[in-house]
Amino acid sequence: MDGFDWAQLLSMDWPEIGLATLDTLTMLGASLLFTVVFGLPLGVLLYVTSPGQLRARPRLYAVLSFLINVFRSLPFVILLIVMIPLTVKLVGTSIGVAGAIPPLVAGASPFFARLVENVLREVDRGVIEASQSMGASLWQIVRHVLLPEALPGLVGAATVTTVALVSYTAMSGVIGGGGLGDLAVRYGYQRFQTEVMVVTVLLLLVLVQVIQSFGDRLVLRCQRG
Repeated sequence: MDGFDWAQLLSMDWPEIGLATLDTLTMLGASLLFTVVFGLPLGVLLYVTSPGQLRARPRLYAVLSFLINVFRSLPFVILLIVMIPLTVKLVGTSIGVAGAIPPLVAGASPFFARLVENVLREVDRGVIEASQSMGASLWQIVRHVLLPEALPGLVGAATVTTVALVSYTAMSGVIGGGGLGDLAVRYGYQRFQTEVMVVTVLLLLVLVQVIQSFGDRLVLRCQRG
């Protein structure tokens, strides 16, 4: 790569960088929403069907756990490529912001589900048993005991998942997924514009710091509440 040029930095296409940042935030927000929608129930299902829990189903748990481990073990770049036919069927394209969202959700949902399962295991067993002794149903226990008691941990899990999604959105640029990752590949790598690469990396670092800081504060607020 060519050396860093401060004059080139000032003459960069900042509106395009702003648009790429907006695309990254759009991908991040949409994929996080669907990740929580799919990953939270899956994590709860993992917990309640695990051995020794509320509705222990060892075989079902083993199957779900195996599938989650498979998806978690796949490198995200490989998942992006493997999912191209399905992504096209779902959203009509495999590139751009829309084309990046399905593989982002597929990659992050198993990760988040496993975090949810681990968080729920930290809930005091005595509280659950007290609810059972009062005749609470499974749904009531999940809704009124498990999730409220585990809320700080769930927020922390969502924060970790969001940070992971930032790196996933950057990797989606390899196949033209849009956002800062795509900008870094097209200009920073393919056209040897070091300045663009530096700016995109700095923006991603700032984004991660903001997300982590906000998540930590939200966890503290949930604990005090």
